[in-house]
Parts: sequence; structure tokens; C-alpha cells
Amino acid sequence: MPSAYLLPIKTALIVFPLLAMLLFVPAAVVTYRRHGIMTSWRTLSFYSFLFYCLTAFFMTVVPLPGPSVDVCAKYPRVAHPQLVPGNTFADIWKEAEGQISLGALMIHNPAVLETLLNLALLLPLGVYLRFHFRLNFLAASAIGLGASLFFEFTQLTGLWGVYECPYRLFDVDDLIVNTGGAMVGWAIAGPLTRWLPTLDTLDDAALERRPVPLGRRLLALLIDLCALPFVMLFTTLLCVLVFGSSRWLLGLVLAVFLWFVLLPWWLGATPGKKILLLKLVGSDGKRPELWRLMLRATVLAVPLMPIALGMMALVAAGMSSVLRAGLAGVSEVLSLVLSVLNGEYLPELLLGLGLLGVVCLLPVAFFVALWRNPKHHGVHELLSGVGNVALPHKRARRQQPAEPDAEPEAEDATMIHR
Repeated sequence: MPSAYLLPIKTALIVFPLLAMLLFVPAAVVTYRRHGIMTSWRTLSFYSFLFYCLTAFFMTVVPLPGPSVDVCAKYPRVAHPQLVPGNTFADIWKEAEGQISLGALMIHNPAVLETLLNLALLLPLGVYLRFHFRLNFLAASAIGLGASLFFEFTQLTGLWGVYECPYRLFDVDDLIVNTGGAMVGWAIAGPLTRWLPTLDTLDDAALERRPVPLGRRLLALLIDLCALPFVMLFTTLLCVLVFGSSRWLLGLVLAVFLWFVLLPWWLGATPGKKILLLKLVGSDGKRPELWRLMLRATVLAVPLMPIALGMMALVAAGMSSVLRAGLAGVSEVLSLVLSVLNGEYLPELLLGLGLLGVVCLLPVAFFVALWRNPKHHGVHELLSGVGNVALPHKRARRQQPAEPDAEPEAEDATMIHR
């Protein structure tokens, strides 16, 4: 019995890191747009909720039948759903074997243990729905019922068609008990929400100390850097077609100029900052001059461009060699990799790693200086005089209705944080 419940937890532990990495950027974007900041408590609450959801799902489907198992022949008793409410009491009486005692009816009864586990399955969901998502009792109950229906239909459909027949029983009592567990969890979270500060309170306190969080700015920069190579590819091809292959470097410079200078001057921010509700302004709170944006982009490009160019050159060289040589090129590449692993090119490998380390020193030094600055001001911001303004996030807009006579520029100027 214990191994049957430990296996889903182990499966969740394996899947969770990959899913957490895949969801980090979209989850961070949503959090910053809704709350303006991603505090450690909100992050812990979200990722613990994600791990709980994974574990709860795997509890309903794991262990899976092997590929050689004939599910229809092995699990004929679960082919038809159990639609009679209260059948759990009959199961409890059956497991008690007619004995009327506390041990037979409660303590040592497998049907009671299974019912309690079904109750506990969605109990944390109710806690999260009240504490993290601030939902009322009816909404939490409806979501608990929806989650239970999803689990039961997953079992009824044989993992949504993966198996020809179900291998676990659809039980209407499970729907009732699971939903009740979510309700109980919501009720238990009541004292928790009164004893602990709410996540919104912690967010507001953190925003009061740091109106423009460093993580919000770095995430915007990450989004810009992920999109920039595609812009570089387009502008480089355009410059090669118009001016010749010798002017490919002009395309890279043009891409940086368009993304980090013209777009902020025209739209007020790069696309990454737009997504994170950030705006670039001068020291007066207004749109910065073009030369200031050019100075900012130039200083910012110094630590970041070498790595981008090195990675682009490495990928381009590898792709061109493989495409030019075909399958023979692939075998040569594999042979070279094996030779490196055997230590035949150890001096060259050490030299390459050393050069890569020197190149990486620039961005490392840049981010360390950014972090150690008391106000998290970067060199590009200090020299150019261009800083970030945090536009109101969704919760702030909902809590503070706009005043028709308010001056937008004056409101933005109060949030300048370079």
C-alpha cells in the first residue's frame, strides 16, 4: 500500500523541475503584470501549488499499466462507472465483515482509509484557493468539483484515450468526497489567512521598498535578448542583400539600434519592457532624448553582445558545416566530439574554455555591479540618465480607480526608479 502512494510522489518529483523551468517565464510575466512584484513568498506559494497539482494528478493515474497489458481484459470490473451515491458505506460494511467494532469499522478498515485519502486529495486545493487566489467558498467548491470531475473522467476514459478501457473506477462517491475535501480545506484556511499576512500585503510592502524590482527588469531584458537574434537575422539578411556580404555586421548594429533605441524612443519601451509594464524615461520623467537612448544601448551592448555573437557564430558554423558536408559532416562532427572526450584536443579545449570565461566575465561583472548598487542602477542607466518607470499593475489599477483630472505624467514621475 505505501509504495502505491509513494510512486506518484516520486513521479511528481521527476516531472516538477522540467515543468517549473518551462513555466517560469510565463508565470513570472503574469505575476509581475498582476502584482507588480514576485516576492519569495508568492513564488514559494505558486511553485508549491504547482507541485501539489502534479502530485494530485499522478495520484489518480499512477501506476500506469504496462504496454504489454491488455487493460480491457485485466480490469473488467472498472469498465462501468459507479453512479450510486453512498456506495462507500456498503464498502465499509463489506470490509468490516459484519464486525461491529471501532477497529473493524474505522481504524483497520481499508475502505475508510481510501475515503480519507480521497478527502485529503483536494483538501490542499481549498487552502490554496483561499490563501493564494483569494476565492470565496462557492468559487472554491466549484473548482474542487471541476478538479474532481477531471480526475474521474481521466480514469473513465482510460487516460483520455491512451488506453482502450479504463483501468481505474469512476466513482460518484469520489466526486462527493473530493469536493468535500476542497470545502474543508477552504474552511481550514480561514484561521491561516487571519494569522498570516496576506500575499498582497507582502507584495505592497516590498513594492514600497523597491518600486521597480530588479527581477522585473531582468526578466524584461531576458525577453528582449531572446527576441533580438530573430531581429538580427532579418536585418543581417537585409543588409547582405542590399549592400553585399561584407556588410553583415551592419545588420547586427541595425538590429540593436531598432530594438533598443528607436522602439523605446517611439513606444516608450522595448517590447520586453512593454510586456512587464515598464517604461523608459529621462530624469525629468518624460521621453528621453534619442542620444541618451543610443548611449544607453551602447553601454548595455558591451557586456552582452560578445556572448550573443559568439553563440550565433558557433551555431552558424556548425549548421553550415553539417549542411555542406551532409551525412559525412555529421559523422565527422561525432568523431570530433569523441576525440575531445578522449582528451586528444585537451589544450585547444582548455584555450576555448578560457576564452569563453574571459568573455563571460563582462556580463558577470555587469550584473554583479548592478546587484551591488544600493538602488540597483546599472552603468548604462547612470551614464545615460535613462531609468525605468513602473506602470500600474493590474491589482493596483483595480484598487485605485483613475481620477479624470489627474495628470498622467505627474503620476508616472512619482514611480521613477533607475
